[in-house]
Amino acid sequence: MSVVRLRLAYDGTGFRGWAAQPGQRTVAGVLAAALHRFLGTVPKLSVAGRTDAGVHARGQVVSFAAPESVDVVRLQRSLNAMLAPEIVVLDARPVPEWFDARRSATAREYRYRIDLGPWPDPFTARFVWHRPGELRVVPMREGARALVGRHDFASFCRAPKAPSSTVRDLERLTVWRSGDRIEIAARANAFCHQMVRSLVGTLVAVGEGAIDPARIPEILQARSRSAAGPVAPPHGLTLERVVYGRGLSGDPRPGAGPDDERFPRRRSRAAVG
Repeated sequence: MSVVRLRLAYDGTGFRGWAAQPGQRTVAGVLAAALHRFLGTVPKLSVAGRTDAGVHARGQVVSFAAPESVDVVRLQRSLNAMLAPEIVVLDARPVPEWFDARRSATAREYRYRIDLGPWPDPFTARFVWHRPGELRVVPMREGARALVGRHDFASFCRAPKAPSSTVRDLERLTVWRSGDRIEIAARANAFCHQMVRSLVGTLVAVGEGAIDPARIPEILQARSRSAAGPVAPPHGLTLERVVYGRGLSGDPRPGAGPDDERFPRRRSRAAVG
């Protein structure tokens, strides 16, 4: 057997999230059914980011075991014929047998988009939270700076099952505005359930004046979901990129990091999600 890595983009609107659920249409369920048609078996999928219902992806990464003889070019073409444009396989390739889409990842990058205009844009409404009215970007940036670093993000996470930890290393959280659009980008080693949407909802509350950015350290220390702002809607969120070590980048765009066939030697498979 060999291991195959897929890089996916998908519109999450019509799915109940990534994870397979009985009686629900999910990204994993639809992809597994298509792989079954191609391979003749249902592979066990490892995924870098388990997106929630309505959340989109531009650079999701999936890995699974497949026969040595699998033709990845034909696999990509067949999957896209079955699934596009709702799910698109942007890249398919063999990887070292130790590669795991979740455990091998070193960081995930998400972006949240907010439209402040008076009316929703029908051409972007599926991917942008339409929230008419002003937001103050300077306080939002102040609040974002206070959140960056290694913290216990229990106040920004849906309560996990024990003994899961809510400690994460938030490497970057940036806020910028262009016209009526505000975008918030977040990068961390991993995110707990609903963490990005909770961060966004809290920063929006800061931008509205409902939360003072000086209170962010207090909210972190509370380790209580009730201390933070509301959870932002799912459809404004997109998983943009998954980061791996040299030669295993989840995004082969120029400048995004090396993504060639010169794979490094195995060092660690420690879970980060």
